[in-house]
Amino acid sequence: MARATIPAHDVADLSLAPEGSARVAWASEQMPVLSRIRERFAQQRPLEQIRIAACLHVTAETANLMLTLAAGGATTALCSANPLSAQDDVAAALVKDHGIEVRALRGEDLDTYARHVRSLLDDAPQVTIDDGADLVIGAHELGGEALDELIGGTEETTTGLVRLRRLEEQGKLACPVLAVNEARTERALNDRHGTGQSALDGIVRASHVLLAGHTVVVIGYGWAGQGVAERARGAGAAVIVCEVDPLRALEARMAGYQVMPALEAAERGDIFITVTGSRRVLRGEHFRRMKDGALLANAGHFDVEIDLDELRELVTSAPREVRPLVEQYELEDGRRLNLIARGRVVNLAAGEGHPAAVMDVSFALQALCVEELVRHRGGLPVGVQPVPGSIDREVGRLKLAALGVEIDEPTVEQAHYRESWG
Repeated sequence: MARATIPAHDVADLSLAPEGSARVAWASEQMPVLSRIRERFAQQRPLEQIRIAACLHVTAETANLMLTLAAGGATTALCSANPLSAQDDVAAALVKDHGIEVRALRGEDLDTYARHVRSLLDDAPQVTIDDGADLVIGAHELGGEALDELIGGTEETTTGLVRLRRLEEQGKLACPVLAVNEARTERALNDRHGTGQSALDGIVRASHVLLAGHTVVVIGYGWAGQGVAERARGAGAAVIVCEVDPLRALEARMAGYQVMPALEAAERGDIFITVTGSRRVLRGEHFRRMKDGALLANAGHFDVEIDLDELRELVTSAPREVRPLVEQYELEDGRRLNLIARGRVVNLAAGEGHPAAVMDVSFALQALCVEELVRHRGGLPVGVQPVPGSIDREVGRLKLAALGVEIDEPTVEQAHYRESWG
């Protein structure tokens, strides 16, 4: 490999690049859909001279997305969406071996994070790829060239889409944003199978707890919550689901789970996992009812689902680290509550995130959505838009092909019957 020109960067240590490159190559072997898209991009160069900025979890899987976009001709820059998910060796490899601008440090503080986001926006990217909407919203806040140059963006999370739809309702969203998080393939693989497995993996890695025989409380029964509940039950845990949506609560009950208010579940749970995308779903009134030794983990996007301020108000002294990534809070009555990964998204902060085979689908969607934005620049409606069905189906088709799975095609008669009304 020819030595890449070293771009502007802020990473921990460039000497970590060999380890990062090995990790990126391993992930690539499990991402056949994205690899196929990269081959086409390298031949067709659909992103020639397009400036792309991404605020994502800096992992080996994300690195393969950045390499795919670069193969398509784009100039790319990446910063970390989560300080505890950044893999320093991967960041080093992207900078040193591939010449991609990366600004990411594992454990970086909020000021550093804000500086990194601003650095990417200072180059006026034409397309943003977000995990939480900070880049695209930042471009709107800066205005001027940062907004004028913007063709559009993509969004990977429920939380980010909530923010963007609020901006749209206020009449302030000035570009199209494709809601990758709501694509059918994304929901099925990333949320249900990815979060379902990786959230529990992060909890077990951090705590070394046995799931079997314990009661796991899953707060939120969307696609990701369904995956967490399903896999916890498969590991032998009793599962309680807490919801605010009556239809999702009904789904959980019909799937055989106990469903109850969070205050009631607080007295019964051994392990609590928040998967809501909302704020303060576990707070003081819940902490006061929990058992001694309860584990608290967040599998939502931001670290706001567990109210850490109220948890700190209940303790007699500063928490102590009882295991790496596990902080123990001792309450006034002697009960101990154990917080994993400071309430940050547990699958990335305490584990390695979704398996590469899952991110293969997510990042294939991202790559094709970026291509869609560039191909139709100026022609897509302003606002949060669904991923085109043709992209969803293409990614599903490619993934099935990679798995060696064939499916039926409708006959002419069946196709006509589906389209007719009489």
